[in-house]
Amino acid sequence: MNFPLFVARRIYSNQISDRQKVSKPAIRIATMGVAIGLAVMIISVCVVLGFKHTIRDKVVGFGSHIQVANFYALQSSATDQPIIINDSLVKVLKGINGVSHVQRFALKQGILKTDNDFLGVAFKGVDEAFDTTFIHNNMVEGYIPQFSSKKSSNKILVSKTMADKLQTKCGDRIFAYFIDQNGVRVRRFTITGVYQTNLSQYDKTICFCDLYTAVKLNNFSEGQVSGAELTVADFSKLNETEDIIVRKVNRTMDSNGATYSSKTIRELSPQIFSWLDLLDLNVWIILAIMTAVAVVTMISGLLIIILERTTMIGILKALGARNRTVRHTFLWFAAFIIGKGLLWGNLLGLGLVILQHFTGFVKLDPATYYVDTVPVEINWLFIVALNVATMFIAIVVLIAPSFLISHIHPARSMRYE
Repeated sequence: MNFPLFVARRIYSNQISDRQKVSKPAIRIATMGVAIGLAVMIISVCVVLGFKHTIRDKVVGFGSHIQVANFYALQSSATDQPIIINDSLVKVLKGINGVSHVQRFALKQGILKTDNDFLGVAFKGVDEAFDTTFIHNNMVEGYIPQFSSKKSSNKILVSKTMADKLQTKCGDRIFAYFIDQNGVRVRRFTITGVYQTNLSQYDKTICFCDLYTAVKLNNFSEGQVSGAELTVADFSKLNETEDIIVRKVNRTMDSNGATYSSKTIRELSPQIFSWLDLLDLNVWIILAIMTAVAVVTMISGLLIIILERTTMIGILKALGARNRTVRHTFLWFAAFIIGKGLLWGNLLGLGLVILQHFTGFVKLDPATYYVDTVPVEINWLFIVALNVATMFIAIVVLIAPSFLISHIHPARSMRYE
């Protein structure tokens, strides 16, 4: 039989049932400290994970994971530097380990104009291979047209920001003006759908049209486009996949002498990803503070319990119990308190996270945070790690205060009150 565990159980049950014990409030405070600390840690991790992945998916929705384009276009963000992305190259890109989808695109700067206002935008031409999942999940009204690389349907998809600015809606026809070295050209489009992602830098500039239309407006020759967008199966292996692309595609030339190059979404949008990476530091600070709160309350509670049980400790020593045995007894007792705190902390933290996930009761300003509600994501591996780490750190830190037991003398403790 494990003697320290047996005695710890008896002490714990006695503390819970006896209302006259001085240490009972200390036990409650220690339990609450652990519970609140763990709940705050769980909420912080779930919110940061949800926020990072939500914003990342929005950015990826506009630019995919990796772009293959003209070297000069990627260096200067120019839209008039085409590259040949033919079927054979698309097949090569699809065959790269880690790449799950490939789609071509072409960009053209233009101006949308109504009777009362005008707005400069970037027309992004896409074809039949365009993955509409992201835009579909962010549609406000209307529908996504069937984009084509063979003909022009004269249909466009605009953002809610553009529609509000120009006071247009689905079904309206709108003129677009394109100015380049060939002069001014005019096209008339029909707005079939309106989307909203709350990423202002994209919502203000990107509207979607047929790849055929963008290619013709750019005066690209056959096979030329602005580039190709690649989706990877595992974002954590993004750099590994790009390394393969660099070896197979980069620094080669097309038939017109243009040089292929590639960039990841992290390189294309460094400011956003740097900002998201800073959130990790905030989480570590919160975890450290909450762990410190839980540890301090546990140390205080354990010291009060030891002082209250001085007489019992003296009796155990008089009966032959070693200091190590008595210390283990109180560490087991502390483990019971921590375990109860972890239970309540998980219930509180996960309860609030699940409530936010299904109701979205905590709102945010989308102009500042790019989302209208606080996004949350439950990662069970992280939650289990938080529980294990909290228990381990608390027990390890309590080892030092438990050495107070070795200073309690049996003879003197008999007279202690």
